[in-house]
Amino acid sequence: MKEIIRLFPDHFQTLLLKDVRWGEIQEIRLRVHKRIETLGADSHKVLNSPLLSPQDLSHILNQISQFSLYRFKDQLKDGFITIEGGHRVGLAGKANTVNDSVETLKYISFMNIRIARSKPGQAERLLPYLYHNQKWTSTLIIGPPHSGKTTILRDLARTISSENQLHPSSKVAIVDERSEIAASLRGIPQLDVGSRTDVMDACPKVQGMMMMIRSMSPEILIVDEIGSIDDAEAIKEATFTGVEVICSVHGKDFRSVLKRPSTKILMEEGIFQRYVILERLLPSRPHTLTILDERGKQLVHFKGEREYGVDRRCNDLVRNDMGRI
Repeated sequence: MKEIIRLFPDHFQTLLLKDVRWGEIQEIRLRVHKRIETLGADSHKVLNSPLLSPQDLSHILNQISQFSLYRFKDQLKDGFITIEGGHRVGLAGKANTVNDSVETLKYISFMNIRIARSKPGQAERLLPYLYHNQKWTSTLIIGPPHSGKTTILRDLARTISSENQLHPSSKVAIVDERSEIAASLRGIPQLDVGSRTDVMDACPKVQGMMMMIRSMSPEILIVDEIGSIDDAEAIKEATFTGVEVICSVHGKDFRSVLKRPSTKILMEEGIFQRYVILERLLPSRPHTLTILDERGKQLVHFKGEREYGVDRRCNDLVRNDMGRI
């Protein structure tokens, strides 16, 4: 995690090397006049570090922005900056607003460094269900924060663009609005997204999807975190061009996402043929994953991270909540 450690002033770096379990943590929290806090899946630890001064956070912010915070003004509006390695640094302080819209952040006093990890092989168990009748299916991945949505999207891109015994390789395009899927640095992915994958980095999904369809002629389009009606309309338009879309959305379960206006449009019009439901990753319980068909009927339920048991019993309960589908 040298790309994170180098952000800190020298007097913190030895402590971070010695006291942080880099293989386990998910976040590093920084607050002015507080000690450094690290968080795992279901635990947190306050390091025996010096209190962070405003100067310390200013030093870290200068390293993150390479002493040119103005270059990141658009990302500041969203409250985060993505750094080398795909790690995402959330920022909070005083919001500067113009006409009730956030123009920028100033007096930044709080940071949250979210650790990005590439885990090849996470998508393997999905493939027999997402590759159906000799073609890939448009798929919505649903899960709360820290459930592995982005990790699975990244590994699906890598797998779909590589040939194996189950399927031929396909052309994949990623619209990486938050620079988290491919973790591109100066346009070059830092994480493995596959040999036939093209990436549009730091581009809004609505514009980026149409740009990639026109310029790169993908067979599969991958995007992260549907959030607005405009996102939904762009996804619908993309599928009308003959491209399959695999995307993710924050949600607790199938029903909760069906209530959101942006995803309800897509679900009711049958844009997705598969739904992947994830639970928050916690070491205290096995990871579970459920795959549903286009009508919300359970196809398979996985329990456990690697040596998982499989329950293929169908569950028709969710079908009653699908309205006119």
